[in-house]
Amino acid sequence: MSDKNQQIQELIEHNDELENYFRNTIIPQLYVDGQLKLQKFTPPAMKQFTLSASDVGKHIDDIKDNFRFPTIIDNIEQVIKSNEILEKEIQTTDRRWYQMNIIPYVKMRDNKTDGVIITFVDTTRRINDLKEQEKLIADHEILLDTISHDIKNPLANLVLAIELFKDVTPNDEKEFNSLLKIVDSALTKMHKLIKELTEVRKDENKYKAEEELLNFEHILEDVRLTLSDNIIAANAIIKSEINISEITFSRRKLRTIIYNLINNAIKFKATERQPKIIVTTNKENDFIVISVKDNGIGIDESKFDAIFSKYYRLENAIEGSGIGLYLVKEIVSNAGGKVLVKSQLDKGTEFQVYLKTE
Repeated sequence: MSDKNQQIQELIEHNDELENYFRNTIIPQLYVDGQLKLQKFTPPAMKQFTLSASDVGKHIDDIKDNFRFPTIIDNIEQVIKSNEILEKEIQTTDRRWYQMNIIPYVKMRDNKTDGVIITFVDTTRRINDLKEQEKLIADHEILLDTISHDIKNPLANLVLAIELFKDVTPNDEKEFNSLLKIVDSALTKMHKLIKELTEVRKDENKYKAEEELLNFEHILEDVRLTLSDNIIAANAIIKSEINISEITFSRRKLRTIIYNLINNAIKFKATERQPKIIVTTNKENDFIVISVKDNGIGIDESKFDAIFSKYYRLENAIEGSGIGLYLVKEIVSNAGGKVLVKSQLDKGTEFQVYLKTE
């Protein structure tokens, strides 16, 4: 057999092997030659990217829309030029995720790159699972921060009441009963918070804080009752203008948002005037907007970003851990919303919480 015939035979055998390989591979795979023409593809690639036999021989630029990944040509050219494997995690326009490997196709006889082999491994489920796991962890952290934050107020009341008990005489029944009521209220609130944490630890699914259709007035009333001691002590007036009553959200998370915003409005009241807090709900495009407006000391504009940092406290803060607004921002951001601040020093502050309706 002449050298030429032997080369032809080797080429036929090599082509048959390549054809057999592509025919039996179970993952989407393409062979694009050095002229950027599609020469072969596996059956899964045909299904995944809606390819047909008529696409063989076409320039990749003519069928790039099939792959729904805009930089595929640039990536192929990069591999042909560098002769190095490119590994990349990509998301196509149909929102699926793939681990894409582009491997130089090197001719054995002259050791030159004559195209690329591209493999696509669908990682959509893994990516989605990772995202869910990240949300789960974030939910867990927010829950723990919320519990530790919310428990400080009743704990402080309990400590104060115990200190006052030391000065109460056995004959002062009225003072004794008043302090006992404070202790009972503080213990009840702490017990409720600890029970919630314990129940969540028992039931892992509760970390996800399932959304439900809520009545905003009920959430607001729950917060009023929880902060009743603070409201009375500050002689605060809380008014509401509820234009949107029904909100689909996590009950615990919505309560945390309202609790922290109202608690802050009371905490940072102006000493020279009675605290007035107005809570409103409205619809704005695809968002429900919850506004909590006060007539307190206000916030300097330069601090608008800093106040949402974890453990940040204003210079004139006399209590608190500085975690409340951080929790609000984290909960709202994780739900695809946003928090805006409007404030003037010595006049008051308004927090606007945007929650997506879809």
